[in-house]
Amino acid sequence: MSALTEGLPALLPEWLSQQRWFGAKGRPVRSVAVASSTPLITEGVPLLDLLLLAVTFDDDGSVQHYQLMLARREQARGDLDHVTIGRVGGLQAYDGLWDSDVTAWLLGAIRQGRTIGDVRFIPEPDVEIAENVPGRVLAVEQSNTSVSWGEQSILKVFRRVLPGVNPDLELHRALRSVHSTEAAALQGAVEGMLDGRPVTLGMLSDYAANSADGWAMALASVRDLLAEGDLRADEVGGDFAGEASRLGETIAVVHAELRDALGVGERDPRELAAFWHERLAAVAREIPVLAEHVGSIRAVYDAVAGLDGAIATQRVHGDLHLGQTLRTPYGWLVIDFEGEPAATFADRVRPDSALRDIAGMLRSFDYAAFHQLSQWEPASEWSDPDHDSQMLWRANEWAQRNRSAFCDGYAVRAGTDPREQSVLLRGFELDKAVYEVLYETRSRPTWAPIPLASIRRLTADAGSDAGSR
Repeated sequence: MSALTEGLPALLPEWLSQQRWFGAKGRPVRSVAVASSTPLITEGVPLLDLLLLAVTFDDDGSVQHYQLMLARREQARGDLDHVTIGRVGGLQAYDGLWDSDVTAWLLGAIRQGRTIGDVRFIPEPDVEIAENVPGRVLAVEQSNTSVSWGEQSILKVFRRVLPGVNPDLELHRALRSVHSTEAAALQGAVEGMLDGRPVTLGMLSDYAANSADGWAMALASVRDLLAEGDLRADEVGGDFAGEASRLGETIAVVHAELRDALGVGERDPRELAAFWHERLAAVAREIPVLAEHVGSIRAVYDAVAGLDGAIATQRVHGDLHLGQTLRTPYGWLVIDFEGEPAATFADRVRPDSALRDIAGMLRSFDYAAFHQLSQWEPASEWSDPDHDSQMLWRANEWAQRNRSAFCDGYAVRAGTDPREQSVLLRGFELDKAVYEVLYETRSRPTWAPIPLASIRRLTADAGSDAGSR
């Protein structure tokens, strides 16, 4: 323990800043301490400890906790060089998730239902967990790390650790309880304690073999359309509208299953609008380009505040977009129920309107269309309100066609069309777009014109609707 608490922390600030899953890149790290250490493999090679790291920063007094499966060998293998931290207690320390010996042990611990200290490896009843296949780290995730075993099991290791049961695990358990086939079936979990409160460390589920990412499929469809000189979206072989409709049906089923498993509630529209107003004010202070739109956005929020009656609420995905979906040979799957990354834990688990998820998906169709358009025309051109081109017309046509198809599919299964709640749906879309402007300006400035263009469209549509009444 002394080697880990004394020698390791000095090596971690620089190493953490280089990890793609570290959620505080760019912030000056003041210190890294080992908040807790649970020895998992204490004899033989490698040694393995599950560490919870407490990271503090120079810019404020906050503390973030991260999980590290720390493995140690006399000499790390060459294939582990990219995750090596340095020598600790005379041994080479590295991130153990890339070590097949470590991942074999972890999978076995879940299958056996082991408990070591405060760490519990919990299999779901009557599940088939992969055996006798090596673990492989997937390269697709940003904030977590996933390890797959063949085409049967995949373990998501939550890097950022927050007190409470992670909503991804909670909602997967709820969906399994109603026998959902719209989310990968849960196989097990790894849970622990932090400062006397339960935390979720990992989640094992079915691996969606032979699946395609919804975002990649949508981009390919837009690309096919833009490459055609004289065809409409419904005439192109890569037309996505059929899949968008089926995806809408899937989301409606997921929402119904979550209601069955976890119940429903209500929310005062004035409270919701007040939250949106508060977020808008904070973003506008940081993003000056948003200033010209603030008045129009506030008018939409005020219209929501004036709605009669309460808003129906339930547990929702919370961060739904095309990248959170997989198309398998059997249909669509929804993944990653963690909620909005920037939200507090309380907000992630708070029941919300199902329209929040629908708005997130509608925003994703805009993103697919205009991100791909940017490969053909610079955003500085197509984002100009006075700009007119065939490419821009095609991108708008694709976005509108697929937004409509998604809502059509949702209505088939839900029995109600989300577009009938136009005031509330527009409010959710605008709040999401405001959040996107902040995120893109901070992280991907070249993408910021996409939500800004959507804000112009949404507020113009609101004005047209008001003028027609």
